[in-house]
Amino acid sequence: MKNTGGSTGRPVGGRQPLPGARGWPGPGGGEIGHLDPPTMWRATTVQACGLWPFAAGSGSPMTGVPLGQHIGTGATVCGDPISWFTRARYISNPSLFMLGMPGLGKSTLVNRMLIGLAATGVVPLVLGDLKPDYADTVRALGGQVISIGRGVGGINILDPGAMGSAAVRLGGSAGQALAAETHGRVLNMVAALISVVRSRPMDDHEQSVLTAALHHLRERTPEGRAPLLPDLLAVLQEGPDRVRAVTLDRGDDARYRTAVDPLHRSLLGILDGPLGDTFASPTSTRIDPAAPAVCIDISRIGESDTQLTAAAMLAAWSDGLGTVAAAHALADAGLAPRRWYFTVLDELWRPLRAASGIVDRIDALTRLNRSLGLGDAKITHTLKDAEALGSESDRAKARGFVERAGMVICAGLPRTEMEELGRVVGLSEREIDLVSSWSSPPGWAVTGGHDEPPGRGRFLIKVGGRPGIPIKVAITDTERDLHNTNSRWAAGDRAASTRHTPGQAT
Repeated sequence: MKNTGGSTGRPVGGRQPLPGARGWPGPGGGEIGHLDPPTMWRATTVQACGLWPFAAGSGSPMTGVPLGQHIGTGATVCGDPISWFTRARYISNPSLFMLGMPGLGKSTLVNRMLIGLAATGVVPLVLGDLKPDYADTVRALGGQVISIGRGVGGINILDPGAMGSAAVRLGGSAGQALAAETHGRVLNMVAALISVVRSRPMDDHEQSVLTAALHHLRERTPEGRAPLLPDLLAVLQEGPDRVRAVTLDRGDDARYRTAVDPLHRSLLGILDGPLGDTFASPTSTRIDPAAPAVCIDISRIGESDTQLTAAAMLAAWSDGLGTVAAAHALADAGLAPRRWYFTVLDELWRPLRAASGIVDRIDALTRLNRSLGLGDAKITHTLKDAEALGSESDRAKARGFVERAGMVICAGLPRTEMEELGRVVGLSEREIDLVSSWSSPPGWAVTGGHDEPPGRGRFLIKVGGRPGIPIKVAITDTERDLHNTNSRWAAGDRAASTRHTPGQAT
């Protein structure tokens, strides 16, 4: 039988044979059995001009913080809520919602966004770091870390803070408008703190009394000094005409005491109860509006102390967002540079369960962050965290966080959770299968090794109805040192390995 081709390694018509797709066939040819796909690299035409036009297109976004590699193509994937909102216009709301089982790298990915955005001039704000996960990163960025807790530091909720200073600096009608907004923020914060103590909202007539008392207190407090909660109690005790007028006491002291006593008792409960040490004294450290990053560390508060956790979270958000409002007011007047902010709310399930006031504040933030010049990232474990809230209205608000998020990122989740999430963000069956496979535990290690869970560092990015982008994140040694959420376990693990390693000196 005559050979008609050059792929067998034998000469044909005096010509040398040609190699096939897998190399030289036949004896001594060494044809390869498995052909690895070529590695894909990405660069601009300026950086890789010598390789042009040998290039391939890719559907992976390249705007924003470098996150990782596309699991399917190996291409670099970049993104963050602020860049995709302001530059790429991929999303209409600069917000991110992330879900996933514990230990799969959710906080690590957001920490990378925080570092990357800080490099572009965006100011990270971690307003209530519960573990803490971000304090070391903020310190490495040259930012400000403020500790809140019993015996550590406190916040004076009557202190106008950066908004008060900006109102004085602005002056005129703009300063008066900002001062009025400052008064409203202080009023809302005091009302929220009372709601935490009572476990229910304030009555409407009590808010009127509180408003009148705060106005009177502001007018009689010397300039340059912030009033304290004991000063507010003194006003209620004295009963000036402005406060009495809103109680309709008609000159009857007994009617006045009946109207203000419930409010008086609640404020006494704050001062003499578990919250007094943290909120009854002057602010230990004010937020620096010029800081490149800010972290309010509330990790010293125990997990079981839900009242203090809720109050500290509310105070931190009020103070932080007040600083943002002051910065924008000064920028509008040309007195300060324009700055954007990126807030991080990790372990969302804890503040959600602490008090209903937290839900309302986060709900307002998700609706207004475009006008605030503020991007945000919210991190939790599962959609079922919202089902544990006390009222149906709070549960509905919490479910809306996912629906309004510009980006949704999923780490490993059980299949039932992914199917429920799919009804909100539109996941395909293949995407559900992929993310569900990441929730499996690692194999049984028989040699004492440390096998990672198969889903660690793997995420699916969803934007609207677009197909999801699966990525694999590999962190650097610097990131690993700055963001080790298992630091206490790691210390014990090192000690154990020292004790049990054969031949190891002790």
